[in-house]
Amino acid sequence: MEFDMIGIDAAIANAFRRVLIAEVPTMAIEKVLIANNTSIVQDEVLSHRLGLIPIRADPRLFEYMSENDQSNEKNTIVFKLHVRCNKGAKRFAVYSDELKWLPQGSEFVKDSGTATSSSNSKPETYTSFSCRQDSLPDFANNPLGPKNLDIIIAKLGPGQEIELEAHAVKGIGKTHAKWSPVGTAWYRMLPEVVLSEHVEDDVAEELKRRCPVNVFDIEDIGNGKKRATVARPRACTLCRECIRGGEEWEKRVALHRVRDHFIFTIESTGALPPEVLFTEAVKILEDKCERVITDLP
Repeated sequence: MEFDMIGIDAAIANAFRRVLIAEVPTMAIEKVLIANNTSIVQDEVLSHRLGLIPIRADPRLFEYMSENDQSNEKNTIVFKLHVRCNKGAKRFAVYSDELKWLPQGSEFVKDSGTATSSSNSKPETYTSFSCRQDSLPDFANNPLGPKNLDIIIAKLGPGQEIELEAHAVKGIGKTHAKWSPVGTAWYRMLPEVVLSEHVEDDVAEELKRRCPVNVFDIEDIGNGKKRATVARPRACTLCRECIRGGEEWEKRVALHRVRDHFIFTIESTGALPPEVLFTEAVKILEDKCERVITDLP
């Protein structure tokens, strides 16, 4: 998403950028329970790759999980990955679409180390869900899963197998980049391109040819004459190609930046739309300002 921020200081624009990158929460895989991994990808690398897969889940519907909290349906999303390449088969890639959502929670049974539990008791797993997540209104018609289904996780050769559970929790990019909701967020000042004098005929054609992003255009002014105009100033990257080649070009074209007009761009990872991300960033920055005002004597 690209939009304009007008009439603000650069510090405010940069604050929004930093909040978007580091403080707007998302869901990401934090804990990976590996039952079997005979692929050439080490357990640590496999876990890291899983953590960087964007999860299609609204973090506003989940709670933060601390070290002492038990995994439940309000703070954890559980995925299962079980893929095997049979002997004699060709090597193939394992994609993120193999991550299957487990709305009932973990299926891996904890090893208690003792045999005192009753045979009638329910085996203890790594989560304590009081209900199935797909029975909740927010998820009934909106199944959770990876945002992109074509991300390569690993490649399996004949006889190799991966079996694991991946638990996603809520976090922010300040803790780890996997929780950052944006691929990137940046801004630039609005370029201002001014023709200081009339640029006509062959000189106008050369000016248009000089610009790599087609900022200038040619208009017909009658009597067989042509004149250069600034048609797309917003596209200017201030590369200065139009004023290279001598003082005469610097006299014809003036390049400036509008100091309080920012072109802001947000590239979402897909967990939330960019317009929602910016709204959340505004709320977070507003809360920070309120806390500062409250703490002032």
